[in-house]
Amino acid sequence: MALKTAGRTSLVDSVVEQLRSQLADGEWAVGDRIPTEHELAQQLGVGRNTVREAVRVLVHSGLLESRQGNGTFVRSTADPAAVLQGVRHAGARDVLELRAALEAEAARLAAVRRDTHDLLRLRAALATLREEGDRDADADLAFHLAVVEATHNAAFREVYRFFSTQVHEVLVDALGDREMPPVDIDLHEAVVVAVEQGDAEAAEAGARELLRVPMETLAALAEERKGEAR
Repeated sequence: MALKTAGRTSLVDSVVEQLRSQLADGEWAVGDRIPTEHELAQQLGVGRNTVREAVRVLVHSGLLESRQGNGTFVRSTADPAAVLQGVRHAGARDVLELRAALEAEAARLAAVRRDTHDLLRLRAALATLREEGDRDADADLAFHLAVVEATHNAAFREVYRFFSTQVHEVLVDALGDREMPPVDIDLHEAVVVAVEQGDAEAAEAGARELLRVPMETLAALAEERKGEAR
C-alpha cells in the first residue's frame, strides 16, 4: 500500500501519523525492515530530513528501532502513545520512584548475570559519560540502558526502553527554568564496580543513590512552591 503524500503543514506530524497507520494496518510486521529514508521521502513527497525526524519520533516511541548500518526495523505494531501520555501526566516524583525501582532491580540483576561483553559495554558507556560531560542526558540514558542490557531479561529491557525516553522530559517540565542536577560520574563508577564484582546489594544501593539528588531537588522545589502559595 502506497503512503499518501503529506500535506504542506506539520509535515513531520503528518509523516509520523501515516507511518503509525501503516504499522497498525500490518503494512510491515515486527522484525521487518521499513523502506529507506530515500524511498519513504519519494513516496511521501517530502524531504529526507522530514522522514528522518519522523522516524526518530517513532524510535523514541518504541515502534521502530534503528540499527547502525542495517536500516530501521519494526519493534512493535502496538502504538504505546497512550501509555506514554499517561507517563507525561504523572507527577515527577511518581516517575522518579518508578525509575528508581526499575534501575535498582536492573543493577541487582546485572551484578548477578553480567558477562564479559556486558562489562565492556558498561565501561564504554561510562567513558562516554565522562567525555560528554555531567549534563548529557543521552549519554546518561545510554549508560542505564547498558545496565539493563546486562540483566539478560528481554522483558525488562523492553519495558525500560519504552519508559526511559520520557523521564528526562517529565523532569525538565517539573523543574521549569531550574537546571537539572548534574550527573554524578563517581556514583556511576560505583555502580559499574559493584556490577563487575558481582555485588548485587551494592549495585542496587548505588543505583538508588544515583536518583537521591534529583528526588531531593524535586522535594525541595515542592516545599518552596508550597511556601509561595501560602
